[in-house]
Amino acid sequence: MQFLGRILNTVSSVSTLFSNPYRVRDVQLSDYNGKVLLKREGRLVLYKNQQNHSWDCLLLCPESPSVALRMFQVASEEDAMNWFPQYALKLRPFYEMLRPPLKPETFQPIVDCVRNHPDWSSAHVAVDTGLRDCLKHTYVLSQMNARDAQGQTPLHLACERGDVGCVRELLDECQARTDIKDKNGETPMHCAAKQDSAVIIEVLCARMCAGVNELNAAGETPMHIACRLGKVEVVKGLLGGGACCDIMGNNGYPIHTAVKFSEKSCAEAILNTNPNQLLAEDPIYGGTPLHWAKTAEMSRVLLDRGSSVNYLSKTGESPLHILTKRGRFEATMTLLTHGADPNIKGQDGNTALHLAMKLDHMDLIKALMVFGADVEVHNDLGETPGLIAARTSKGPNRKVLLNMLCSVGAERCHPSSLNSPTLSVNKAPPPGIGFDDIMNVAVAVMAMRRGFAEVDGLNTGSKKIDRLLCLDGGGIKGLILIQLLIALEKEAGRPIRELFDWVSGTSTGGILALAIVHGKSMEYVRCLYFRMKEQVFKGSRPYESGPLEEFLKNEFGENTKMTDVAHPRVMVTSVLADRHPGELHLFRNYDPPALQRDPPYTSTATFQPLTVPQGWEDEDLLVVGYTRPPRKRRKVTDEGVCM
Repeated sequence: MQFLGRILNTVSSVSTLFSNPYRVRDVQLSDYNGKVLLKREGRLVLYKNQQNHSWDCLLLCPESPSVALRMFQVASEEDAMNWFPQYALKLRPFYEMLRPPLKPETFQPIVDCVRNHPDWSSAHVAVDTGLRDCLKHTYVLSQMNARDAQGQTPLHLACERGDVGCVRELLDECQARTDIKDKNGETPMHCAAKQDSAVIIEVLCARMCAGVNELNAAGETPMHIACRLGKVEVVKGLLGGGACCDIMGNNGYPIHTAVKFSEKSCAEAILNTNPNQLLAEDPIYGGTPLHWAKTAEMSRVLLDRGSSVNYLSKTGESPLHILTKRGRFEATMTLLTHGADPNIKGQDGNTALHLAMKLDHMDLIKALMVFGADVEVHNDLGETPGLIAARTSKGPNRKVLLNMLCSVGAERCHPSSLNSPTLSVNKAPPPGIGFDDIMNVAVAVMAMRRGFAEVDGLNTGSKKIDRLLCLDGGGIKGLILIQLLIALEKEAGRPIRELFDWVSGTSTGGILALAIVHGKSMEYVRCLYFRMKEQVFKGSRPYESGPLEEFLKNEFGENTKMTDVAHPRVMVTSVLADRHPGELHLFRNYDPPALQRDPPYTSTATFQPLTVPQGWEDEDLLVVGYTRPPRKRRKVTDEGVCM
């Protein structure tokens, strides 16, 4: 029985020993009477326990002579001889600076840190454990700029941990250096740039610390890092602390990094400080930030601030080429609606339509064609978009795409024989009356009515005939009207504004009428309508009037009046929505005709008398015919009605 008891005790002690040999515990010094004392350094002693076949490291506590802290109990003499010198060297500042009584829970994180990071100095350990009082120890101060295996100093570590108090202590009391770089070429400022808070950045910059504009081994300044990680508060802190936006990294300026990673807030912070960064070119491709944009939102931010939508990089590519090659439809649409030219040639003479055809991307192809992409333009290899489509388009897209190209007058390509891969080009005009025929007839009729040309030998004479353009409503369907007007303008060779004496419109047609008399080109109005679709025509009917009013103010000017337009005459139908039932009202820039007798309709209709343009200024009157809940009417002025 005694033999079994000794076995059980031995098994129990061995199990305890190997379960956690580095756990800090309170032990009685009397248990070590008769044990072999191998080493002593300061208040640390190393015993050999013959009974358990272990080596025990104890920390003596003067305030409690009968109790000590066991730092480790290992079964290997090699481990004991390895760890005891490190404990003796690195733990001294802590047991000398910490207030008694010393407890196991206080020393456990310290010894764990020493064991897990044998390359750390006591200063590193003090920073990691947050024991700032120990930083004032003489030995710790001597190690203030010591580097670990990664080349990091305690200040690197404090910035990486986001410990503001420790950073202040290291800078103010310990005189830690800020210009030391680790193995990655990063200063403490680079480490601080990875944090969510800008407080550490502000602390470092307040002391004019070096490193705010230093490049690391990856070619990044702290600003590049913050932009890549989307740390907008850090970006603002760096900008306020003297960081420069025009430090070139391996992949460009910080603005390029912010745009590349679609960090909108970081890009806006940089542009608020330095608007010239819109034109910054990256060192490899010579692209502006817009070339680096990946999303519609990021593209819109740059375009709204005045970025050049058709800027060509060193490779001769516009942002539209880049986005088309990447197949980013939403961002491509944003460029097109802001005036991107789809016919600019890039590498190998390819336009964006050539690139879209190679991708067989139907949405991109349709969008580019709607915005005027030339289907007959040749690249440097003599290829038209149609030829590329015939070669590369697969599956169900092929027939749809080729028919679509044919419908707009493209030369159709097909093999010259069944056995030959050679492609021949034949003109295949669409059957019946085509779009070109309709436009030619329209231009001819207009020329006849204008009286400035002879058609088929007929002369209209000198009689003046007014020409009236009527534009109906239908929301985003106004794009159909715009496409027709673009074609008509192209055939006539003159702006639509010069082709008509009167322009009238209802609802979305009213917006189009106002754009025409305001002198905006049809191509611009097409872009305008797509932007309006995104910003105004959202959700289901009836649409909110607020976004529409704000949009119109931005486009036509908040103080622009109908009477500011002298020619052509314009009228827009609307409804007085502040009464029930609503009443028809015509916004116009001309006085009503003086009639000697009442018009015939007065016997059957209840229309109110016509008003002069100078007599209305009512915020409840919506030019485009949308309604909203009635509000109290304001006093009428003599300035006219806003467009």
